[in-house]
Amino acid sequence: MRGYRYQTRRGPIYIVARDGRWQLVFEGESLGSYHSPRAAADDAAGGHTFTPSSGIDLATLGIPDGINEWEVY
Repeated sequence: MRGYRYQTRRGPIYIVARDGRWQLVFEGESLGSYHSPRAAADDAAGGHTFTPSSGIDLATLGIPDGINEWEVY
């Protein structure tokens, strides 16, 4: 698996390649499927995703919308 990781104060958020799409994953939950890592990062930064079951608003975590600020793993 390949993808991107960004460490927030509440734990890491991931953008991972799965079945030809990019999944945004936080706290083990998929919060959306995207055509590109850039689109996933942009939605995560703005909090425009499904809400994690913990109720955390991703927009409050300081997630950058630029994929170049995420760690490649």
